Amino acid sequence: MSKTTAGEPTDAAAREDLDVGVAGSQLSTAPTESPAGVPAMGVIGWARWFWRQLTSMRVALLLLLLLALGAIPGSLIPQTGTDATKVAEFEKAHPTLAPVYDRLGLFDVYSSVWFSAIYILLFVSLIGCIVPRTWQFVGQLRGRPPGAPKRLTRLPAYTTWRTGAEPEQVHEAALALLKKRRFRAHLAGDAVAAEKGYLREVGNLAFHIALIVMLTAFAWGQLFKMEGNKLVLEGDGFSNTLTQYDDFKSGTLFDADDLAPFSFSLKDFTGTYEVSGPNKGTPRTYQAALTYSEGAYGKEKKTTVKVNHPLEIGDSKVYLTAHGYAPVVTVKDGRGKVVFHDAVPLLPLDSNVTSSGVIKVYDGYRDAEGTKEQLAFQAFFLPSFAEGNEVSSAFPALLNPVLNLEPYHGDLGVDSGIPQSVYQLDKRNMKAFKDSKDLQLRDNLRPGETMTLPDGAGSITYEGTKEWANFQVTQQPGSGWALGGALAAIFGLAASLFIQRRRVWVRAVRGADGVTVVEMAGLGRSESAKVPEELGELAGILYDRAPGAPEDPDTPESTDTPDPRAVPAEGSEK
Repeated sequence: MSKTTAGEPTDAAAREDLDVGVAGSQLSTAPTESPAGVPAMGVIGWARWFWRQLTSMRVALLLLLLLALGAIPGSLIPQTGTDATKVAEFEKAHPTLAPVYDRLGLFDVYSSVWFSAIYILLFVSLIGCIVPRTWQFVGQLRGRPPGAPKRLTRLPAYTTWRTGAEPEQVHEAALALLKKRRFRAHLAGDAVAAEKGYLREVGNLAFHIALIVMLTAFAWGQLFKMEGNKLVLEGDGFSNTLTQYDDFKSGTLFDADDLAPFSFSLKDFTGTYEVSGPNKGTPRTYQAALTYSEGAYGKEKKTTVKVNHPLEIGDSKVYLTAHGYAPVVTVKDGRGKVVFHDAVPLLPLDSNVTSSGVIKVYDGYRDAEGTKEQLAFQAFFLPSFAEGNEVSSAFPALLNPVLNLEPYHGDLGVDSGIPQSVYQLDKRNMKAFKDSKDLQLRDNLRPGETMTLPDGAGSITYEGTKEWANFQVTQQPGSGWALGGALAAIFGLAASLFIQRRRVWVRAVRGADGVTVVEMAGLGRSESAKVPEELGELAGILYDRAPGAPEDPDTPESTDTPDPRAVPAEGSEK
């Protein structure tokens, strides 16, 4: 009685199944699942178990999902790095919820400990998954396709015929045909073994490597990015230094020395608009003429910046983001001395550039008691004033400008040390000027007109109007790598989805009657109609080179040679 060792197949069917399994193995570089069980005891055993779990594909997908979910609060909840003012307003409006959000890091999601932990774990998981799969794939490329199973009839796609050609001739014809079709083919025993579709695994690996590149590029960009805004009047300029920005935010590792050295001046802003139809007021031309130079002693160059067509200087991009008007005003005290003369930018309120702001005069006048008073004017500007519509402009262009002013006197609070907006007026320590009817003084001025303040406080004259443009300067390294990684991920994913790795075997042996029997079989990684279709096409071409054997007239029950092109569908009986 023979003995059977543990793990050895006990019957012929089991041995054949094992044979087919070996033939179809290594069609993927995905790591094989080990049987579930309790990890080995000890620190090393637990570490290995944890590493296997972390580098598994299901954990990588779970971490990717958690990363996407973790980014949702960053889009819905105001962030400190983006808009600290909105965060302060949220904290004031939600005194109970705000401390909870603050403890959870929801006001600064992308710099929080938990988001960084997910990011790093995903990074490690992808690297731990890719490295062994890459080495395994390199080993498969250096090796050869495995030999044919003993019974090709058990494979999903199969066909056979008899031929008068010698087995060696069939093998030579099969090798030439398969290599011409870009199969890796070689003679293994009594059969030709061939394999094709390696780009599937290349695409799979490329997709995961591209994810690592994207994660690295995003992290690099967030750590070293900068973004600043600057409002520039026509005729004025800007130098790319930290003190020149109206507002500025940057990544954790960004340093002021990383700012690209350049400067520019706004020569002219041009804006034209649709004058009729449903799109009336829509900009047709929206551009800024700049003169710029790179470095401290760079040669001046001229350029035009348009929306979505920024000025690129090194790693920095200068975008045109907004436009408005700045009335030029002159303020005199009661003795006729000029105490203020400048263009005051006002902020647009609507698409027709109805604008508002504040004119602040710190060197004001002295009242009857000798107390020094500061002046402020609540300004409301209409570039195209229309009779009967005193609250909004009728058109965005500068057609009929009117400057509405409300004067105030008192203490502006600039000596308190508390920062304040140049576009808003704190009226707590300010009093409105009254007219003869004891009503708040208010007047509409056209260019060249003057408002005289009561009690010898002085006057204000609307001289004319300048235009301003707001520019956003950004510097985000790694954006090119992120774009390249995204494109590589798309192509890699497409290759892994639409390319099928498959194997083909061609066996030719001499039968008992001396006639050569040809068998062809194909096996793919997954069920697909492409394998039997391709096998049928290859079999048809090979059949033309090694045609079926003629019928033997002495054999009374001879049958026709089957057409090798009729390959059964996968999974059907042969």
